[in-house]
Amino acid sequence: MRERALEKIARMSRQPGDLVTFWQEATEVITATVPFYSVPCWYTLDPASLLITSHYHPGMTAFPADWLAQEYYGDDVNQLADVVLSDSGISTLHEATDGDPSHSPRWQRNIALGGDQELIAGLRSKAGDVWGALGLYREPGQPMFDERDKSFLRALAPHLAEGARRALLVGEAADPDGPDAPGLLILTADWDIESATPGVERWLRDLPDGDFDAGRLPSVVPALAGRAMRTGAQPGRPGEVAVARVLSNSGTWLVLHGTSLVSAGPPRVAIIIEPGRPARIHSLLMSAYNLTAREREVTRHVLQGSSTTQIAEDLVISVHTVRQHLKSIFGKADVRSRRDLVAKVFYGHYEPRLRDNERRTVDGKPVRGGPKA
Repeated sequence: MRERALEKIARMSRQPGDLVTFWQEATEVITATVPFYSVPCWYTLDPASLLITSHYHPGMTAFPADWLAQEYYGDDVNQLADVVLSDSGISTLHEATDGDPSHSPRWQRNIALGGDQELIAGLRSKAGDVWGALGLYREPGQPMFDERDKSFLRALAPHLAEGARRALLVGEAADPDGPDAPGLLILTADWDIESATPGVERWLRDLPDGDFDAGRLPSVVPALAGRAMRTGAQPGRPGEVAVARVLSNSGTWLVLHGTSLVSAGPPRVAIIIEPGRPARIHSLLMSAYNLTAREREVTRHVLQGSSTTQIAEDLVISVHTVRQHLKSIFGKADVRSRRDLVAKVFYGHYEPRLRDNERRTVDGKPVRGGPKA
């Protein structure tokens, strides 16, 4: 049963749909394999900072402000960034507290809502990027989440991450948020355009060796579609997403994702085109706090929970130099500690995105990823 559930979610993750629908359908599959109390908590995280960008919990349209304060200002275990950065990428509250969670604010919150156990699983793609997290709960008196449950969720995590990533791209393409939003094409088996989102024409014109006005697609598009179609022609196998990176006519890199659509009708392929741009948080850190390029790198590591030693090793600089950068960063951001810096960045750029996504979910609009400018 768990193998079939894994294959089903793998197939679902490759379809270009909206995020809330993906979470709902994934919940149905998980319900039949890993019993849990009430409903799951689904999160999207910005891979560049590991800060929350959206939260989906049926019955809870707004993430409580005191929960956010505890996540980013409080001392506790099982916090999202800590779990997704751990070697296993998964943790239960009982394990994190050696079997006695009674002093944990998270546990006290869960008990107040009728729960007891909490399991957090990071959603990390095969490429290593964290796109979200899943929280599952069990009420008092129920069996503990065991190694079999965790092993299954670890196997699911890369597919859930890819599904979240794809849904965010599709959402941006369907409801563009600025001129650099991704574009989505649906092609027939003859490589004719069946439908396209607003703005995709711009990306097609910027790809080499095509002629949009004459109806000739750039060669990379049908080539990618062909690869996607072949991987989708194997019954019982989820197939892989075809990816291509192309230098555009304007001199920027574009990334194309192709996947075969699963339906009872004629075969079709979805192509998503997005600019290969650096993480959005980098430009925000520069404009908001006037950080240098190196200071932005150090800040990104701080947001992701890296120690001073880890930052020094990753950036190939001395621990002393890291401390000097941190002193400068704290001064520019007007904070006194790492925790204050993380909280300031979250509340300045990510909490507004979280609240906007809550409203968008209620209104049936696509969820957006990344910080809010």
